Amino acid sequence: MLENMSDKYIITKYLNGQFQDVEDVIVNEFPLTIFVNDVEFATMVCTPTHFEEMVVGFLASEGVIRFYSDIHSMSIDESRGYAYVMLKAETTTNQQYYSKRFIGSCCGKSRQFYFHNDSRTAKTSTAKTTITASQAIALMNEMQNNSQVFQETGGVHNAALCNPEEVLASRTDIGRHNALDKLFGYSILNRVPVRDKIIVFSGRISSEVLLKAAKIGVGIVLSKSAPTDLAIKLAKDLNITAVGFIRGSSFNVYSCPERIVE
Repeated sequence: MLENMSDKYIITKYLNGQFQDVEDVIVNEFPLTIFVNDVEFATMVCTPTHFEEMVVGFLASEGVIRFYSDIHSMSIDESRGYAYVMLKAETTTNQQYYSKRFIGSCCGKSRQFYFHNDSRTAKTSTAKTTITASQAIALMNEMQNNSQVFQETGGVHNAALCNPEEVLASRTDIGRHNALDKLFGYSILNRVPVRDKIIVFSGRISSEVLLKAAKIGVGIVLSKSAPTDLAIKLAKDLNITAVGFIRGSSFNVYSCPERIVE
């Protein structure tokens, strides 16, 4: 695995009315093309770490696999930027569906727009996990403070899989979806039960991010940033607690507030 997530460059900085040459730390960007059963499936532009987790998590979120045991073999050619995955069976999902819109309903509630594969893989949460306000704030602080790459570059997203007391695994990537896929892959590869876990996230809670969390199977998503209106609607339909703007000693709860307790 490529361990270097950033490189140092000499740049020209303008400060206090003057230009000066300074050393700056820039995050690395890497394209990885995934082949499934010898067919090109997708190219992911990512931070070059945890490739296996990202590929496994991405394929699971797309509904191509459910378990790691569905994979016959996987190899990653870092020098060329290719990941080769052979499945034990032919893919059961038609690739044309990965970009096809699907209009579905959730338990008779408001009709929402999903991609076709999302309608099959996004789970309505049955999680009973609760978290206190102080725990939510502490988890966000722990994730952010432990991300050296973010502190050095400001150019990555952070995501963490947690229980109410601590961060269990944290992943960093230039792509917010990639960071979540890495966590999904981590949970699959390590057989970590996720229904009672929490996702802590540095970026905006878009509908795509909310659906990623639903596919992983968690019931609580904590974010430093804002949600979108569709993300809130999906969170309510999928019974996921969405919390945003965790900054300092405050935050906003947008859905299913019963999981945030005193």
